[in-house]
Amino acid sequence: MKLNNALTDAAVLEELGARLARARIAASLTQTDLASRASVGKRTVERIEAGGSVQLISLIRVLRVLDLLGTLNAIAPEEGPGPMEMLERRGKVRRRVSSTRKAGVPGPAATTPWVWGDEQ
Repeated sequence: MKLNNALTDAAVLEELGARLARARIAASLTQTDLASRASVGKRTVERIEAGGSVQLISLIRVLRVLDLLGTLNAIAPEEGPGPMEMLERRGKVRRRVSSTRKAGVPGPAATTPWVWGDEQ
C-alpha cells in the first residue's frame, strides 16, 4: 500500500506497523529482542506493529535498532539556504517567520505619511 493523504491516520499507522514488523522479521529479531535492544517494552513493539499510537522517542529507538533511522531524512530532509539567500543574509541564519501581508496592501506605517511636528 502506498502512503498518501487520502488514507486515514489509522490506515497509515497500520501500514507503518506492518512495514516495521516485516523489517523486524527480516532482521531475525523477535518482538522481545527488539524491545530489549531498543530499551522499550515488548508491549510498545506490539503496539507499533499493530498500528497503535506510541511516543515518538519509542519509534526512534525502534528505527535505530532496525537500522532505519536514516529513513527519517525522507520525511524531513535537511534543507539549506540557496546561494541567493546566502548572499542576501550574509551568512546569518533565519530563526523565525513573520506574518505575511497581502500583496498591494500597505502596512500601518505606509498608510499615514510621516511629517515633522512643526509642519501643521
